[in-house]
Amino acid sequence: MATTTKLQPRALVRASGGPRYAVALAVDALGTGLLRPFLLLYGMTVLRLSASATGIAMTVGVVVGLVCMPAVGRWLDRGARSTVVAASMLVRVLGVALLLAAPAGHVRLFATAALFLGIGNQAWPAAHAALVATVAHGRERDAALAAGRALRNAGLGAGALLATACLAGGTTALQALAAVTGLAYLAAAALAWSVHLHTHPAATPAKDRADGPAPRMRALLAANVVYAFCLNVTEIALPLVLVTQLHASPVWSSAIFVTNTVLVVTLQVPVTVLMSRFSRRTVLALAGVVVAASYLGFLAATSLGHGWSAPAVATVSVVCTIGEIIYAGSATALVTTLAPAPVLGRALARFQLSTGFGLAVSPAVVTALASHGSAALWGSLAAATLLSATAVATEKDQGTLLSGCCRRARAGS
Repeated sequence: MATTTKLQPRALVRASGGPRYAVALAVDALGTGLLRPFLLLYGMTVLRLSASATGIAMTVGVVVGLVCMPAVGRWLDRGARSTVVAASMLVRVLGVALLLAAPAGHVRLFATAALFLGIGNQAWPAAHAALVATVAHGRERDAALAAGRALRNAGLGAGALLATACLAGGTTALQALAAVTGLAYLAAAALAWSVHLHTHPAATPAKDRADGPAPRMRALLAANVVYAFCLNVTEIALPLVLVTQLHASPVWSSAIFVTNTVLVVTLQVPVTVLMSRFSRRTVLALAGVVVAASYLGFLAATSLGHGWSAPAVATVSVVCTIGEIIYAGSATALVTTLAPAPVLGRALARFQLSTGFGLAVSPAVVTALASHGSAALWGSLAAATLLSATAVATEKDQGTLLSGCCRRARAGS
C-alpha cells in the first residue's frame, strides 16, 4: 500500500490544484467566515425578521440546496472541474446580492438568498474533491484534500474573528460584511475559473472505465449521516449542554470552538499522513470508534460535580476533534477511491447528500435527545456511531466484489 511519508509544501500545493486555486480557496473561506456565522443575526437585526422565521428560512435553504447535488454530480461526470467550483462560488454571490437588496421584513427574499447560499455551500465540497482527485492520485490525494480542509478552516476562523471585531458597528457593519463577502466570492470564483481544469471522460484509461451508475456504497452513505453529527458537536451539542444543563459560562463554548479550529488547521494534514499507513476504510472505522469514545467521555464529564464538568467537557472535546480530523481525512478520500473515474462526480454528490442531510438534521436530533438528559444524548450518539463504524468496517467494496467474480469466472473457464 502506497503511503505518504513526507510533506513537501510545494508538492502539496500543486496536488491541491496549484497556487491560484489555493488562493481562491483562502479568499472564499475568508468571505464565508465573515458572513455565515452571523447570517441568523443578519436576518434578525438588518431585515428585522423574527428568530423563528429566520431560522426556518435558513434551514429550508440548506435542505433545498441539497436537491442540486444530482445535477452537480452529472456535470462533474461530463468532465467539468474548475468551472463547477467557480459556479458554486458565483451562486453565492447572487445570494449575497439578494441579502443586500432585501428590504426589512421581506422574509421571501431572505429565504431565496439562503437558498442560493445553501446551493453553493452544498455544491462546493463535491466539486472541490473532484478537482483534487483529478490533479492528485494515491495518498498524495488524501494529503491534498486534508490540506484544503485545513486551509478552509483557517480562512473561516480568520473571517469569523474579523467579523466579530466589526460587529460593534451594528446593522451597518453587518451590511458591509455581507458586501465584502460577495466581493470575496466573486474574486474566488474568478481565480478558480482561471485554473481551467477539465477532464475528458473519453480519455479515461480503460482500467478506470465503468458503465452504469455510481457505486451504491449504502453502508458508507448511511454511516456518514451519523458520522457528520460530529462536525456540529462543538457548535450545537456542547454549547447546549454547557449553558442549559451545566449552567457554565458561554466562554467555555467559545474556547472549545477556537480549540477545535486550531487543532483542525494544525493537525489535519499530519494526522492524515500518519494514518496513510492503514487502509482508508480501516481509518474511517477507527474515526467512528474515537468519536463514540468521546461521546461517552462527554457523558462521564457531565456527571461530575459543579466546577469540574465544564473543564472536563473541554478536555474531552479534544478527543472528539481528533476523531473529526481522522474522519475528515479518510471519508472523502475513500469515496474517490471506490468510485470509477467516469462516475466520480455522482459518487461525490451522493456522499455530499449524506453529509448535508446529517448536518441538517443534527440540530433537531441533538436538541430532542438533550431534552431527555445527558444519558439519552451521549449514549444514543455513541451507540449510533459505533454501529456506523461497524457498518463501514464490514461493508465490501464494489470493486473487490467485481474482481472476485472475475477471478472465479476465469478459474471456471
